[in-house]
Amino acid sequence: MTDPPAYAILSHTWNDNEEYLFDDVQNGKGKDKQGYDKVVACCELAASQGFQYAWIDTCGIDKSSSAELSEAINSMFAWYRDSSVCYDYLDVDMDGDYLTVEALRKSRWIHRR
Repeated sequence: MTDPPAYAILSHTWNDNEEYLFDDVQNGKGKDKQGYDKVVACCELAASQGFQYAWIDTCGIDKSSSAELSEAINSMFAWYRDSSVCYDYLDVDMDGDYLTVEALRKSRWIHRR
């Protein structure tokens, strides 16, 4: 068995109504959702760092398939572990070009469970 190609992965919190989902990718819809910009930013960052692939759970898992969803949940740790780089999408207000400690403390990503 050959090793998978190098890939980036995105760690983020979900905004239930605004995520760019698997169905959106398949149907070419959802580009008006807030999550679409997050997906584009992740892919652009990955490409700028030489990666041909990026994994984003919201648009890579078909949640309508219970078998696929179950397999994905069980595989998630390995996907993060085996990635070449993990980008954390904090979704915080920046102070210019800088992330402040206070903004980081308010991040949903920091407080997720």
